[in-house]
Amino acid sequence: MNIEKKSVVSPKGDITLYTLTNNSGASVTLSSLGAGIVSVVVPDKDGKMADVALGYANPVDYIGDGPCAGKTPGRYANRIAKGKFKIGDKEYQLAINNEPNALHGGPEGFMNRIWDSEAKGSHVKFTYESADGEEGYPGNLKATVIYSWSDENELKIELLAESDKKTVVNLTNHAYFNLDGEDSGTVLDHDLQLFASHWLPTDDTQIPLGEIAEVKGTPMDFTAGKKIGSEINADFEALKIGKGYDHCWVLDNWHKHTIIKAARLSSDKSGRVLEVMTTQPGAQVYTGNWLGGCPVGKCGHPYNDYDGVAIECQGFPDAPNHRNFPCQLLGPGELYDQTIIYKFSTK
Repeated sequence: MNIEKKSVVSPKGDITLYTLTNNSGASVTLSSLGAGIVSVVVPDKDGKMADVALGYANPVDYIGDGPCAGKTPGRYANRIAKGKFKIGDKEYQLAINNEPNALHGGPEGFMNRIWDSEAKGSHVKFTYESADGEEGYPGNLKATVIYSWSDENELKIELLAESDKKTVVNLTNHAYFNLDGEDSGTVLDHDLQLFASHWLPTDDTQIPLGEIAEVKGTPMDFTAGKKIGSEINADFEALKIGKGYDHCWVLDNWHKHTIIKAARLSSDKSGRVLEVMTTQPGAQVYTGNWLGGCPVGKCGHPYNDYDGVAIECQGFPDAPNHRNFPCQLLGPGELYDQTIIYKFSTK
């Protein structure tokens, strides 16, 4: 494995970029800004390499970007209702940055911080120490993200955290993929299969109602696989709320610390396949409904809505306020330990 390292000056300090290239020439580039994925270059069915991860031409443009492209949101990814949650009898108030809710840990979150980093072998490790009270969250928390790139074009992400006080944690990766290449337009013609027979209905601010609903008979049913765009314009309230898919699916056969299948994304045009596996209980699928107006992409122009899809393996949104959801509490002496695997191949 070859690792190249370079530094880019930014208003927040130097951003470190790592490019890991395996024996076949496929590569990933990772950034210390938000412990993020900048590019994933893999072959199509004819062996032609292309970058399948959406991202920006200027590494500095990842700072404060609306799409949170490729980065690690936290301390709590996704939404918390009205920015409020309780631990015991104490209520905590977070910043409201997705009116009327808190999103992705706050205005800065983990995604807009420069993480400490080091590379060794086929791994890059990013660490960030979040102070007690930062963005309103309790506890000094140390977060670690370890990326591993293999000769089989498998990108493994280990998400770790420890805290000295009870707190809530939900970490994920927010990469957007287009298997035809990041400059190839819509992903609505991609095939998506989700290994999930249930999903979380929400209110009109995209906060879960607490119900775990069956997907059968609705446009949320991807169990057999279908084109992403086949029902995206259906007369279905959930799709109208977010202008497309931006919902959490409840993964089948989930057990703590067990890696399960979450999704399979494929393109007939390029023949590329992305399999997503995880230890997390949910997968938020976001079809890039608001990508328009983002910074200039690596392709030399801004992306349009639906040019990429994010499959964010995570704990459930607003779980701290729903006792029937898997618990996202982390106490002193405990280790938050989750894994996401993106495996690229061709058909």
